[in-house]
Amino acid sequence: MEFLSVLFLEDRDTVVGPLAETFLRRALGDGAARIVSAVLDGGGIDVDALAVMSEEGLAPDRSKSRSLADLRGTSFDIIITVSEGAERACSAGSRAALQRSDPARWRERLPLFVGSPVRLCWDIDRSALVAGADRLQAVRAVRDLVRRKVDALVADGHLAALLAERRRTKLLVDALDVGIVVHDESRCFYLFNRAAERVTGFSRDEVLGRDCHVVFGSDGICGGLCAFRGEATLAFERRDYEVAFTTRDGVERRLRMLVTPIEVHEGRPVEVVAQVADVTEITGLRWQLKEQQSLRGIVGVSPAMRGVFETIRQVAPSDYPVLVTGESGTGKELVARAIHEESRRAGGPFVPINCGALPEHILESELFGHVRGAFTGAIRDKKGRFELAHGGTLFLDEVGELTPAFQVKLLRVLQEMRFERVGGEQTVSVDVRVISATNRDLRQMVGRREFREDLFYRLCVVPIALPPMRERRADVPLLVGQVLGRIREETGKPDLTVSASAMDLILGYPWPGNVRELINALQFASIRTPGVEIFAEHLPPEVRQCTTRFLAVRAGPVGEPSPGTGEARGRKKLTPEAIEEALARTGGNKVKAARLLGVGRATLYRFLDEEK
Repeated sequence: MEFLSVLFLEDRDTVVGPLAETFLRRALGDGAARIVSAVLDGGGIDVDALAVMSEEGLAPDRSKSRSLADLRGTSFDIIITVSEGAERACSAGSRAALQRSDPARWRERLPLFVGSPVRLCWDIDRSALVAGADRLQAVRAVRDLVRRKVDALVADGHLAALLAERRRTKLLVDALDVGIVVHDESRCFYLFNRAAERVTGFSRDEVLGRDCHVVFGSDGICGGLCAFRGEATLAFERRDYEVAFTTRDGVERRLRMLVTPIEVHEGRPVEVVAQVADVTEITGLRWQLKEQQSLRGIVGVSPAMRGVFETIRQVAPSDYPVLVTGESGTGKELVARAIHEESRRAGGPFVPINCGALPEHILESELFGHVRGAFTGAIRDKKGRFELAHGGTLFLDEVGELTPAFQVKLLRVLQEMRFERVGGEQTVSVDVRVISATNRDLRQMVGRREFREDLFYRLCVVPIALPPMRERRADVPLLVGQVLGRIREETGKPDLTVSASAMDLILGYPWPGNVRELINALQFASIRTPGVEIFAEHLPPEVRQCTTRFLAVRAGPVGEPSPGTGEARGRKKLTPEAIEEALARTGGNKVKAARLLGVGRATLYRFLDEEK
């Protein structure tokens, strides 16, 4: 195993590089380090140099050093320059100049600039190596000087200390159970431990010295949240997030990334270290144990919402189109954003557009853009939503409102991901994931020939149906808590709460306007209440009146025991609906729910197990 890599670099072929490589290998022993000699410009060496090298036991095929092109993408721990030209090539000025003058070449990763190598410069006078009567003796003198330099490098103990520290660091990093990945400002890896190999499925030999985005795709291992996208590096501090990742074997995993800049220049990171942990199993267990009550701002503990969460997590890593259906106010755009943020496109744009709010000619311009002069008022070129969403997600809301003519145009773009701007002739290609939403039944519309069947199947690869609030009463307390949190910030009432009487009315109301109506009602009540607690009388009249009628009907005729009395609860047969309502009233507390239902805790648990 190589623990140290050393490069001897000169500007042209001489005897110095190959001899230095040979002497150091002998001094350290075979297998202790990877030692290479290279030149900026090759050309071969003469017979005198070959003779001296033969005296050292070097075969003729070792007389020519490697070129930097042969070592492209390789990283070194120590670079020792043995000529002025080589030293200039390694200087900071040359590095910056190379970046500015030839970015493409910079991205190809010359070994001089991969990672953070230690750089040494040897002052070796090579002027005596020109042709002359004493040239063989001069070559031998240079050989002896190189030998003394190598002996001094080994004897002073610095190289041995560096070698030992390097070995110790590698062993420690490989002993960690979390993946450790380090790359420089050009995304070139120079550290990749064994745990990172296990997590990603890639070996370090496939990764070290290579561009992260070449190895792991255009979004890198960090997904769309990479700060090193494109030519510019974004300023950032420590980041902690989760990302979807596909291993080399095609397995979808959930990774937790803890990314920290380890060197910063002018506010931008020069090198970063990332801790990579596979949390796929942990995330799955949380869902199975029902400890996870929210996903990207969507809350819910009801079976229906847990099914939605599971579908979001399953579909997010892919790029398949998703159709979100549900009544108005159920949170279709929140689901679309959750899919985007759970995917590898999370660092890209999320671009929404309401297809039902715009006339067809304006919608076409908004989606595909237009060129200057395409129509009256088009005073400049404009990108459409498809272009703005490149590398991210386009959300088509109210897609059921599209006219038949526009459905044809949209179908063509979805099939090819290419289009022309309005009034333009140049074809634009985009990389976009499409998520659409509607509150209409598109299957029925297809049957009535109001919606194209081929477009429906193009949009609805993965359907997600959102339940209305009346079918997820167990989630109502969570929704109330979430909405109250926002209202507290907006109104400056940090202690605002909902009383038990108000919660009873909220739980009994059918909420035809769904979450949007709940938000409206709680905002109304927060203004009505003079204090910090919302009571029943502070809720909107329609909530109070409708719920009162509902409770009166449920209570039964006068003289009969209501469902709330102990006698009725003792005789009441357990039903999924009754349990759901009890759990909603108790905020999911099964012990309190059993007491409310008038049954033992074990009875409730047994019933829940049978329902699974």
